[in-house]
Amino acid sequence: MNPVVWLAADPLFVHGVHWPELLIVLIKVLAAFVVLMVSVMLMIWFERKVISDMQSRIGPNRAGPYGLLQTMADGIKLFFKEDLVPERADRFVFKLAPYLALVPALLIFSVVPVGGVLTIAGHTFELQVADPPFGILLVLALSSISVYGVMLAGWSSGSKYPLIGSVRASAQMISYEAALGLNVVAVVLTAQSLSTRAIVVSQAHGFWDWNVIRLGFVPFFLYLASITAELNRPPFDLVEADSELVGGFNTEYSSIRFAMFFLAEFMNVITMSAVVVTLYFGGPDGPIPRFIPTSDIWMPIVWFTAKTLVFLFVYVWLRAALPRLRYDQLMDLGWKVLIPVSLGWLLIVAAVLIWGWWGLLVAVAEVVLGAALLRAFKVGASRAQTEEAF
Repeated sequence: MNPVVWLAADPLFVHGVHWPELLIVLIKVLAAFVVLMVSVMLMIWFERKVISDMQSRIGPNRAGPYGLLQTMADGIKLFFKEDLVPERADRFVFKLAPYLALVPALLIFSVVPVGGVLTIAGHTFELQVADPPFGILLVLALSSISVYGVMLAGWSSGSKYPLIGSVRASAQMISYEAALGLNVVAVVLTAQSLSTRAIVVSQAHGFWDWNVIRLGFVPFFLYLASITAELNRPPFDLVEADSELVGGFNTEYSSIRFAMFFLAEFMNVITMSAVVVTLYFGGPDGPIPRFIPTSDIWMPIVWFTAKTLVFLFVYVWLRAALPRLRYDQLMDLGWKVLIPVSLGWLLIVAAVLIWGWWGLLVAVAEVVLGAALLRAFKVGASRAQTEEAF
């Protein structure tokens, strides 16, 4: 696409690119970076506090009021620890891997709309760092790249347990990336755009236009399960299963490099929660009390923050409540449940968008095909049990 056309899509660059526009962009980048870093610090504290409450413990309560500064204290401690590199490690890849995990998490947040449109000194701009016309493709690409950080970290460590963790990461990414992409395609078909801002605008007429409702709830739950596995969050955290792999892919890391992996994990949770809100829950859309001055500026940010907090709590809740899956269960869920159901629902959505009755015909055909597949799985499982018996 012509870069001029791309820039013209942002109201900030309607009159060209001059130093005030560049200054606004720089301020947006710095603001997003600071907000994301502070959010990670608070998210770590929030997770520790919520889980401790669920388990009748106190949690962090020493550093700062209510233990709010405990994450900062831990970060400072890790920063001044000795940075060790294993003797058998590939030094260059070993040092590169943490950046491959952290940088994509930072970049994904840049295309998330956190508010509406703001005008300052005659310059109108969107409350998001960037709005490329292929924004959601950028999210998918960066979420895939972050897996390379995990994979290369395990491979370059020169140890068998991190290597097993990295192999698990590769298989898990392949299994769940397909289901993830299929459910994003359903949203793109409905919004008829790859721009994250356009996807939000398509849901702005009311909560009944949110994609979670328009798409029939199923794609949302499938996407949530897929992104939880993509983030290596419980119950899908087999990449760093401490009971099997010591510490998983980051076993040999220490000091600031370990802190970068830790930071990337929680940053990914925040950014992907924001992406879920953007795709299925209208982003910053919500009722605005017009009688309150400037409410149209700050109220969308409040709605976006509140929706994101709900999903952050869900991730913490899942971590505290669910046991880790076995590896065969992880693979079965991805290949035998999420991918077939995601593909089937995508076909129904596409058929309904073409002509409503086509959707019904496709649904009936899929029910028949699904019954045949279930029968095939059942026969296969019974034959496997018979062979094991002999």
